[in-house]
Amino acid sequence: MKKITATKLVSLVLLAFLLLPLFAACSNAEDKNMIIIGGIGPLTGEASTYGVSVKQGAEIAIKEINDAGGVNGIKLKLYFEDDQADGSKAISAYETLMDKGMQILMGAVTSGSSVALNDYVKKDKILQVTPSASQIEAAENPTTFRICFIDPFQGQEMAKYIYNTLGYTKAAIIFNQDDSYSTGMKDAFKDQWAELEGTISAEVSFGKSTTDFGAQMTQIANSDAEFLFMPIYAEKAAQIVLEADKKEVDLPLFGGDGLDGILTYLKGENAKLVEGMTYLTPFIASDEDEAVQSFVSKYEAAYKEKPDQFAADGYDAIYVIAAALKEANVTQPKELDVDALVAAMKKIEVDGLTGKMTFDDDGEPNKPAKFAKIVDGKYVAQ
Repeated sequence: MKKITATKLVSLVLLAFLLLPLFAACSNAEDKNMIIIGGIGPLTGEASTYGVSVKQGAEIAIKEINDAGGVNGIKLKLYFEDDQADGSKAISAYETLMDKGMQILMGAVTSGSSVALNDYVKKDKILQVTPSASQIEAAENPTTFRICFIDPFQGQEMAKYIYNTLGYTKAAIIFNQDDSYSTGMKDAFKDQWAELEGTISAEVSFGKSTTDFGAQMTQIANSDAEFLFMPIYAEKAAQIVLEADKKEVDLPLFGGDGLDGILTYLKGENAKLVEGMTYLTPFIASDEDEAVQSFVSKYEAAYKEKPDQFAADGYDAIYVIAAALKEANVTQPKELDVDALVAAMKKIEVDGLTGKMTFDDDGEPNKPAKFAKIVDGKYVAQ
């Protein structure tokens, strides 16, 4: 084997630096022939499961669309930035994406991050389609639409389902006081529950950094509650369920779409602790619908795991964007008229994995709610 001399090594390094602008130019030229979609969500940190799922679901949709020839012959490209579900990091991610030529924003994934971007989206006036930011304020801009249900809708629908369908009247609630998703759903649930004349036997909260839920479970154990409503995300819910088992709190469990994926955190015997848990969701991987099963097969082949609701949200978000581009008759990648796209969003109907949907003037989706129940360690439609 020939040795590379120091002089040759220096020459190779200099050549690499000289070629970098050429490679960048090639990349930029490629991007000019594509519509650039930016994605923002947590790929690391406590909420990473949601961001990763959205990103992966979106990637499958983009591959399908591009393999079929794109939108009006134009290919789509996704750049996705990690925000760790933090508003300030979401702003940095947004600025990075704008530097990369973002034309449409798919995101942010979480409510807090999406709200933090409101002023930037308004200033830049670009189409924003959030897959899963459910706080009402996340879609306050006229150019913003969402795929998921809003927090109040989830709280109201769960209250009606628990009271009218299941017949329970005494509720226990545990919520994250530092999370707008959790407090928003909790408040809507309580308002609807009061209207139905149900009672609250116990209401306890915790903070973002809480890891010991003993006091909360003791209070619930000492109440006459018939069930536990948990408008929280899956990771914290799993910790709470483990503590509930220690305190011998054995109540039916309910929540919103944030509980999707809880089995990821409860393995083996611990998975039995959420047997019978019911939550509101727009997507269930076990649905026998042909489109759902096609997506599930592709997702499992690509990522070696079953998709959750957030993956379906990401997939649908891309197809909604594609439908708007087609409706607006976009034929040039760099000539996006945001007003035309917004008008198109209000005209399209998309038969997505999360339901057949249209969008109202406030950017909200019109589609039916579904309920999932964990049965024998699987998510099953109700």
